[in-house]
Amino acid sequence: MSQPVINCSAVGVIADLEGLSLTAAEREFIQQPALSGLIFFARNYQSPQQLTELTSEILALRPDLLLCVDQEGGRVQRFRDGFSRLPAMMALEPLYQANSAEALTVARNLGWLMAYEVRRCGVHLSFAPVLDIERDCSKVIGDRAFGHSAEAVTALAGAFIAGMAAAGMAAVGKHFPGHGAVVADSHLELPQDDRPLAELNTDLQPFRDLIAARQIAGIMPAHVIYSAVDADNTAGFSSHWLQQILRAQMNFSGVIFSDDLTMAGAASVGSYAERAQAAIAAGANALVVCNNRDGAQQVLEAVAQAQNAGQQALSLQYMQGPAFREDDDRHLQAQATLSAYF
Repeated sequence: MSQPVINCSAVGVIADLEGLSLTAAEREFIQQPALSGLIFFARNYQSPQQLTELTSEILALRPDLLLCVDQEGGRVQRFRDGFSRLPAMMALEPLYQANSAEALTVARNLGWLMAYEVRRCGVHLSFAPVLDIERDCSKVIGDRAFGHSAEAVTALAGAFIAGMAAAGMAAVGKHFPGHGAVVADSHLELPQDDRPLAELNTDLQPFRDLIAARQIAGIMPAHVIYSAVDADNTAGFSSHWLQQILRAQMNFSGVIFSDDLTMAGAASVGSYAERAQAAIAAGANALVVCNNRDGAQQVLEAVAQAQNAGQQALSLQYMQGPAFREDDDRHLQAQATLSAYF
């Protein structure tokens, strides 16, 4: 799925659920018009059958919602039992160094396998791939990255995206403009990257190249302050990063997903309503808020107010992809590739 063109001022919310099935309260919660999608976690998963029943129940109530997950592989894989266990993407780097063509084929197969198994259960989108360049210092990126160079990350992630697209899944690149060079984990702290713009441009290269190739439908910015560009705001709350660099300079016309607004890297902005307002003002479209229902409700109300004031409501239904089609032969081939290499 290529990069779409959206109304860049449209805004909506991605929230989460408590457990394996919808509660009565959640059946009401998901009916709010400001809600554009849901994200699943391990607590929402028991088996492929249970997940399929959950997604079917949700879509019967709100067929327009985009259903999402973080299913990168390695330590970030929410659906495990009954799914293929994907390697961390860094496992592709030594293969790429030894035989780049072979590594790209494997990366495409992994991207297809991930997307196929997720879509088979009614989930439309995995927030992938990670486009950060690993610098051997980050507490949160590490082996989630595809490599230690812009060239390797661009090539391997591009192949992974091609596999995702073949299975009917859009790609969301994260964490713009690059989280790999800071030690702190933005889930727990507010990181700051003080490198000059010339060095940041290296981290931007995978984003720039894959956007130019129209392979990226969504971008998720980092809760990191890059002081050489905007010393006052993280990338996700910075109009300079999102509107001037990402939109104007890099010509990105897809969806900007905030990283989770409950993370410590977002807390300095203020209340949940203030975080929502800051993300909207910066240029984010889909505000992700997880693991705090009260916070999610505050964000939904802030977005509803923005919509009432004239901001367009965000529909992500087009990112659900085409109707899912079974392909048992390719599934077996992809699983064989996984077993052969990992």
